Amino acid sequence: MGNVVLVTGVGRHLGSRFARVIRDQPGVDHVVGVDVQPPSRPIEGAAPYSFVSADIRRPVVARVIAEHGVTTVVHLNVSTTTLGSTSRGAVKETNVIGTMQLLAAVQKAPSVSRLVVKSTTSVYGSAPRDPAVFQERMQPKMLPTGGFAKDAVEVEGYVRGFSRRRPDVAVGVLRFANILGPDADTPLNEYFALPVLPTVLGFDPRLQFVHEDDAVEVLRLAALEPRRGTTNSGTFNVAGDGVMLLSQAARRLGKPTVPMLLQAVSFMAGLARQTRMLDFSPEQLRLLTHGRVVDTTLLRETFGYTPAYSTEEALACLGAVQGPGLLPPARVAAWTDRVASTLPVTNERT
Repeated sequence: MGNVVLVTGVGRHLGSRFARVIRDQPGVDHVVGVDVQPPSRPIEGAAPYSFVSADIRRPVVARVIAEHGVTTVVHLNVSTTTLGSTSRGAVKETNVIGTMQLLAAVQKAPSVSRLVVKSTTSVYGSAPRDPAVFQERMQPKMLPTGGFAKDAVEVEGYVRGFSRRRPDVAVGVLRFANILGPDADTPLNEYFALPVLPTVLGFDPRLQFVHEDDAVEVLRLAALEPRRGTTNSGTFNVAGDGVMLLSQAARRLGKPTVPMLLQAVSFMAGLARQTRMLDFSPEQLRLLTHGRVVDTTLLRETFGYTPAYSTEEALACLGAVQGPGLLPPARVAAWTDRVASTLPVTNERT
């Protein structure tokens, strides 16, 4: 048996897309998907595929790895929400305890030679004194104190410990910026789907996005053999080129904004979480207050890959699916021209 790839979180959109792509890669002989629920769409591809209904918080994952002779583990079951549950406790257990169980299983599996872990640029936090651009070796001014960002910090800590215990395993940690796409199940995708965007009064944060197609491609590159003279081991920021202000993003989508005091936005965010209308966490609120920008030089140099979609283009793809907002740019321009045409013309003397 050659390369056997195990994918956790295959029931989610990103996990299922990656599983379809990796099945068609030369040298991949078998793909094993693990999640509590199967994907909503069939996982089609050339290589054989097996789905195992399992909770990675349970030791059963060790048996799955041993039975299939897994050589590559792609851990995508680190997320803001858990399938079938909106409980914050269940989410944290899956992210942190699930990762610990998975790493314990991989540590005892001599067949595994590569581990890829999905992380997030949220580990850098969002604070007023942050540097203009974060690089992979930089430490945040303020460590995340809760939510998915804190989970990701803990997960990365356990992964570093595993790497020291199993130096023979190539370990890659991918810190994704906010993933956008027609079907991406991310908090920012949900936020931009609102008809009116609440913003924090007095702040216009800088944001970066990565298109879901680019996210899948980077995962594919990380899971395969590296280019000659390079290694896929290490920690890598993943984001589209360019930066956008939140106000620019809102205008491009045709969405009016409602600037509010921070306390009012915090109250609305808590209400949205309680009513399950929107996953608007405190860390998301900090992002929409202070923003975050990361450097992706290491990604391009190591993988030889530049994201196909810039930050602006990733947002444009989302806007094309959502349709024109309440204030589409073309309509606003037409209104402006109409108002300008009604104003009296002033003859200036030279």
